[in-house]
Amino acid sequence: MNSTHILRKGSLVLLGLLFSASLWAHGGAAGTDTDQCKFELEPTHWLHYTAYQPNAFPAEDFCANIPRANELTLLVFDYQDMKYRDMAIEFEVTKEPEGTSVFKLPAAKHKKGTVELRLPNGVPEAGKYLIHITLIPDADKMDARTEGARLDAHMGFSAGGGKGVSKNNLLLYALFAFAGLYVLYLSHAGFKSKVDEIIAGIKG
Repeated sequence: MNSTHILRKGSLVLLGLLFSASLWAHGGAAGTDTDQCKFELEPTHWLHYTAYQPNAFPAEDFCANIPRANELTLLVFDYQDMKYRDMAIEFEVTKEPEGTSVFKLPAAKHKKGTVELRLPNGVPEAGKYLIHITLIPDADKMDARTEGARLDAHMGFSAGGGKGVSKNNLLLYALFAFAGLYVLYLSHAGFKSKVDEIIAGIKG
């Protein structure tokens, strides 16, 4: 196996790692239940959540860690079950552990299946928060067993901790670095000779 083949094989491995990281950034491939940006409203019935700070990070989305407090923040919820479009759902964000409400969207039916909570100034301070989602029973459809029942789900997130470098970005930087070295290897005879010598030493 020559050194060029080894380098090509290494580039394919890096591409595979980058693709895998992209899948697992939101918990895995489609159809899995490992997505950490989901609310389980009822057993096997989910609602997906994504956070954005479009002014500060226009090309980024977030989940459990939102970089800045006091920054325009959008919390977007997508119903993954058609039945919720005909149910009244209430959304609330509270500061923890105090339980202080910082945003509330009264119960309403969202026929499009997507709900956007717009917090013009984001959350007021760095710290931990909870998103509460409450299904409000439809009085016209309740029977004796379900009367008065409210289903509540919640998910925690932290805000104001800054934006770290994600594993995806680190892999992307590594891929770019490897690609640059590979181009240099193919185009520069002296560099190619040195790399071949190093690989030969490792193999020998």
